[in-house]
Amino acid sequence: MANLLYQQIEMLSREKHIEPEVVVSAIEDAMVVAARKFYKTEEDLRGKLNPETGQVDVYSVLTVVEEVTDPKKEITLAEAKKKNPSAEVGTEILTPKPTDVLGRIAAQTAKQVILQKVREAERDTIFNEYNGRVGELVTVIVKRAEGPDLIVDMGRTEARLPKREQSRLETYNIGERLRVVIKAVDRAAKGPQVIVSRADASLVQRLFEMEVPEIYDGTVQIRHAAREAGERTKVAVMSRDKDVDPVGACVGMKGMRVQSIIRELRGEKIDIIPYSEETVAFAQKALSPAKVTRVQITDAENKKLEVIVEDSQLSLAIGKKGQNVRLASKLIGWDIDIKSEEEKRQEIEAEMTALTAPVTPLTSLAGMGAKTIEKMEAAGINSVEKLASMTPEQLMEIPGIGEKMVDKIYQAVNRFYESGTEAGAADEGAASAETTEGELAAEAGQQGAAAAEEGSAETAETIEATEETSAAQKAATEEEAPAAAKDLQEEVSPAEKESKENQREEAKSE
Repeated sequence: MANLLYQQIEMLSREKHIEPEVVVSAIEDAMVVAARKFYKTEEDLRGKLNPETGQVDVYSVLTVVEEVTDPKKEITLAEAKKKNPSAEVGTEILTPKPTDVLGRIAAQTAKQVILQKVREAERDTIFNEYNGRVGELVTVIVKRAEGPDLIVDMGRTEARLPKREQSRLETYNIGERLRVVIKAVDRAAKGPQVIVSRADASLVQRLFEMEVPEIYDGTVQIRHAAREAGERTKVAVMSRDKDVDPVGACVGMKGMRVQSIIRELRGEKIDIIPYSEETVAFAQKALSPAKVTRVQITDAENKKLEVIVEDSQLSLAIGKKGQNVRLASKLIGWDIDIKSEEEKRQEIEAEMTALTAPVTPLTSLAGMGAKTIEKMEAAGINSVEKLASMTPEQLMEIPGIGEKMVDKIYQAVNRFYESGTEAGAADEGAASAETTEGELAAEAGQQGAAAAEEGSAETAETIEATEETSAAQKAATEEEAPAAAKDLQEEVSPAEKESKENQREEAKSE
């Protein structure tokens, strides 16, 4: 009987991958529970498996004390001496409890306790085993689907492949073998739950370790990896041996090594990039296949970079839906702001324009009190131009500025710009008048010079005839319409009069 019981214990421990002592402890605890339920007692009970007979004995345990406070758990030294002459204070007195009176119900209770204890021991074993294997590459078989998640068989236990850990471009069939990495192990109510992944970047690293001996033996190291499962992965590698090319080792002869990994990932693109300790150089390589013109660190504390590329390389550097620059940012651990050379030029021009733009103080606004101006300046608004560019909502966020005050501010700004527009129109009219007078004077001078060069008597006679006719017309006009003649004299510019006098003098001299 004892041998048969121990054989069953050994078989169960091998099947569940737990120690035989755990099964024995579960049997003893089960007998204690069954006896407590049968005897309905609050005494301390203890079970013990007899290795010779295979019988599980149950004992009542009393602790020897000098003064009893709980008769169900303690016993005086005098009473203990009657049962065990060698008893002392602190020793335990064991009193056997009959177990042959336990019935079918007690046996069912013991069975449930044994199964529960064994199940808990199995869960602890699974958790301790797989918790230390997080990040390891394993091969599993797709067992069934539970909604969007997949349940896969790992051999000893089942694991879950959640939807978020599946590659977006992959489809899986029942019974299919997959290579996955152990992502995490969770203690769930139903037992430890092993979570595996096909989308984690560590899967690519484990596959490279399998395919590239230089990575496995440590000659080549994978420093960083960034991945968008099913589409593209960027891997930064470096070599400890200067004679070993890290990129060439990963690519292999005619690309055989990397192609086998691409097949395992079902066509996912892989960029292998040489790692560099210098952030600028690393960023230039991380954005491949695009060619980078220059890289500048804009904020070292917050890890921000500005990358300038040629206009033709901008779309390639950004990638499809920003994928290339997003992966490069993950790979180097810096935020990347990518711009074309044209965009950078326009940005610099805008900054220069802003620096040279006029700044009008708020005191130039008519109708705004000193207190309101102080509130504006306290909020960082120091010029009329900046105030005009703000929305009413932004103005109302300033402490002490309400809706009525916003209306007054906008009225003052409008009056300022309207007065500026009128002054500009007046200046423009004056400048236009000056331009017209200058053009007329220049035209008259050109005509006088042409007449002087010709120097002919005919020109002089023509001029004299013209003067006589003009004098006659002038006299007639003065008699008939003095006011109109006066206006006509005022309209003739001094330049025209001078030009005509010059013509007459030159003609007479000739």
